[in-house]
Formats: sequence, C-alpha cells, structure tokens
Amino acid sequence: MKVLWMKYKFITVTVPVILLIVGAFYFTAQFIQPSPKKEITIAAGSKTGNYYKTALEYKKLLEKDKVKVNILTSAGSIENIEILKQNKADIAFLQNGTISNETAKGITSLASIYYEPLWVFYKNDGYSIEYIIQFITKKISIGKEGSGTKNLATNILKDNGISNENSTILNYEPNKAKEELLKGNIDAMFVVTSHNSNVVKELLSNPKINVLSFKRAKAYSRKYTFLEALTLYEGTLDLYRNLPNENINVLSTTANLVINKDFPPELTRLFLKKVKEVHSKKDLFASAGQFPNKTNMVLELNEDAERYFKNGDTWLEKIFPFWIASNIDRLKILIIPLLTLLFPLFKGFFPLYNWSMRSKIYRWYDEIRKIDNEIESLENHRLKEELEKIEKLRMEISKETKVPLSFMGEYYNLQLHIDHVKYRLEKLL
Repeated sequence: MKVLWMKYKFITVTVPVILLIVGAFYFTAQFIQPSPKKEITIAAGSKTGNYYKTALEYKKLLEKDKVKVNILTSAGSIENIEILKQNKADIAFLQNGTISNETAKGITSLASIYYEPLWVFYKNDGYSIEYIIQFITKKISIGKEGSGTKNLATNILKDNGISNENSTILNYEPNKAKEELLKGNIDAMFVVTSHNSNVVKELLSNPKINVLSFKRAKAYSRKYTFLEALTLYEGTLDLYRNLPNENINVLSTTANLVINKDFPPELTRLFLKKVKEVHSKKDLFASAGQFPNKTNMVLELNEDAERYFKNGDTWLEKIFPFWIASNIDRLKILIIPLLTLLFPLFKGFFPLYNWSMRSKIYRWYDEIRKIDNEIESLENHRLKEELEKIEKLRMEISKETKVPLSFMGEYYNLQLHIDHVKYRLEKLL
C-alpha cells in the first residue's frame, strides 16, 4: 500500500508542478524580445575629419565583440541630423548647439565625448586681431554647407555685425580653407575641430598664420550655454618650438553623440562602454575621466545612457562577457514563474525522493511474498529449492540495495522478513 501511495503522490503533486513550470516559462518567454541585430550604423563627417577618425576607433573595438559597424560620411553635424531623421543611421556625431529639442524629434543625446574648440585662423599681416568685428570687409571661410562650423560661425559673425553685405563669406571645407589661407586667397577661416586635427596643428606651427585669442570668450560662453571658455597655454602643443607662443583663449563646444530613440538598450550600453574606453583619458583640455559625460547638453539625455552614467556596468557585466550578461539579463523575467512555483516544486520533490529510496527496498517484497504464500503447499525438494533461492535473494539484495542511513530501518525490516520466510522453510524441512 505504501508503494502505491508514493506513486500516487508523485503523479498528483510532482507531475502537475513540472507541467505548470514548463507552461509558465513558455508563456513568459513570449514577452521576451529577441536579441538585437549586432550591427550599428554611425553618421560621421568627412573622411579627413576627426569624427570619422573617432568612428574608426569605435569600429575597431566593437568588432572585437562581433558587432558590425557601418560608417557614413557627411558634410558634418547638420547633415548628420538629417541622416538620423531619415533612419539611415543609428548614432551620429554632432557639434553641441547645432540642434534643439524642438527640431530633434526621435533623437536624444548619448554623451559628450571631447572638447571641440572654435579656431579662428587669419593671415599674419604684422598685427594682431583681438575682436571678430575686425574681420569686416575680409574674405572669410566659415565651413562647408551642412557643417557645425558654418552653423556656429554664422552666429558669431552675426553677433558682430558681419554678413555678406560688408564682407565676403565663403563655404570651404577645412582642408580647402587651409590651402586658400596659406596661398593668401582668403583672410581668415573658422573651423570647429579637436586640437588633434592636422589642420589645427599645421596652421598653429606656421609663422605666416595667426590664431585669434578671444578676449571676450567669457561673454560668448554666457550668451551660448553650449560654449565654454578654455585656455590653450603657451608651449602646450610643442615645448621645443613653443607652440603656441602665447596663451590663447578659445571658445569651445563639445562633440556629442546622438542616437535614435528606437536603438536597442543592449547595443546602447555596449557602445557607451567603448566610448568610455576611447575618451576617458587625459588630453589637452580635459582631465582623466572627465569624458564621456552628460553635462552641458542641449538635447534630452537618452534613458539608457542616463542609467549607464548613474550606475555603470551591471554586476552581470562585471562577471561575464557582455553578450552573455545581456542575455541573462533579458531572461530575468523567467525568474517570476520560477520563484512563484518553487515552493510547490520542493513540496513535490521530497515525496518523490522518499519514494525513490523506499522503492529500492519495497521492490523485493513481491518475490518474498510469492515464496511465503507457496510454502505450505510445497514438497521437500521444492522447499530446498526455495531455501536456496531465498539465500541467493538475500545476497542479491545486499549487493544491489544501496540506500542512505535514514532509510536503513526499512532495509533491516526487509532482512527480518527474509529471515522469517527462511525460518518457515527450514522448519518444514
């Protein structure tokens, strides 16, 4: 009866629990989004610009994590905005201040990644220029159409009363503007780019070219919240050649990364990890760990970026490679049915365990009972056969029946019952 009861308990408790857990996991799995496609498209600037150079660094790091990276060239920040709006790219480089929340539907900020100064270079005619207004009547390149340089330079010139009516405004890309300035065909050029730019390094080292030091840099930074006043100290770029040969006040915006709102959170976090790896080092204008950051942004910050800046890597990401941690995190919803059904699972497990241990003992009773029931009707030669059989059975049981100490009571009860049947056989003989 006990064996039958244990089987009944297994069927009525354990099997339904297992089926319920399997069903719950299947149901909750329907709400888990599939893994995102491991591919990112980045809108950068021209191939000669710093945005493109930086995008190549991201590409190199991301491809180590098996993420395909496509880089799109463009005229600059303004064109990058249009590329994002047309969903031709997932992430884009943007000069801070070239877009507002009103015009950035579906686009959010990801991070500020480095300072991007506004450099104003002009011909060295034997005197220094201290104010933008002194460029009236001059030939000035303010950057290519679609670039962030043109956007910012236009505002700066407008603040100083300079326009096509009193000056010659040209739209050359940086390398073209540099060549024209060196040839003396233009008087000045505006360019927004990193101090690592080859154009900046070449012009700063050329004695025929001067760079404007903004005397009113603080005033500009108050008017335009996305601008900061920075100082490039004498000799910073080259101590041997003393470049620059004096302290220079520069206006600087920041290079920002912006992202489409539908970009997968997993790829957002992975991308930010690589951004941090590239930009967290100390450089000419920034201290170690200053970038990437979420400060001084015009656009609303992406929610996933906000969480990453606040909390950093998750504990799973600190233990496992990124994609393993990501998949474990995505499956966390399956913990809900597991925790809900864990108690009845254990409730069914222990009766099943007890039954499996006792069944090792109880299964021998069928043979013992069969011998016991036939004893009275057996002749002498059959009694001897059954006696030999029961001895073999005892030996077989001792070899095959291995149970924990907590079940030895049932085991020794079995041995007593064998002795009882053996005693009856010997008595009849």
